Amino acid sequence: MEETKVVTVKAMEATPLSFKDYGQVIEASPDGQEFGPHDAQLDLTHGTPRFYIMHLENRPLKFSSITHHSNVTQCLGSVGGHAWYLGVAKSSIVDSNELKDDTGKKIVQSRCGHSYVPPDIDDVQVFKVAGSKFLKLNRGTWHAGPLFKADAMDFYNLELSNTNVIDHTQHNFKKDNGVVFLVDE
Repeated sequence: MEETKVVTVKAMEATPLSFKDYGQVIEASPDGQEFGPHDAQLDLTHGTPRFYIMHLENRPLKFSSITHHSNVTQCLGSVGGHAWYLGVAKSSIVDSNELKDDTGKKIVQSRCGHSYVPPDIDDVQVFKVAGSKFLKLNRGTWHAGPLFKADAMDFYNLELSNTNVIDHTQHNFKKDNGVVFLVDE
């Protein structure tokens, strides 16, 4: 059996510019400000939205699997603005027209019905989120977390009512690549 390799990833601060390839960083705006590009650009059209407070325990700064949702944007933010971390990789959902393309990349059929290219180890980034802001993940953005140093934290979560039942695709880096990621703050 192969030994598991630990890959350390330096966390970077989530800003609108640093996070743009994965989604949006939404920060406080004045009351009465009109809707615009500074607001979360949501896609909740494939089902009933679910907005809830998610309680998580024991989520240390390491991960070996990563998940994406192909049908929905997802928003996550810590209750109270406490610091947390999220591992991400760009969406790799493949359009059915691209399936005939000979790119040499491995294309996988998700149990959820869509096709995707598994995320590459080198494409994984980690972001630190602190203060009164939240992340909006683009459809298909791979994500691992929320991760945090406290014993437990609560998070606002906006997704669809059945996201984790019918729209939950996972890649296991430990099983498929022999890798575990460790977050370097």
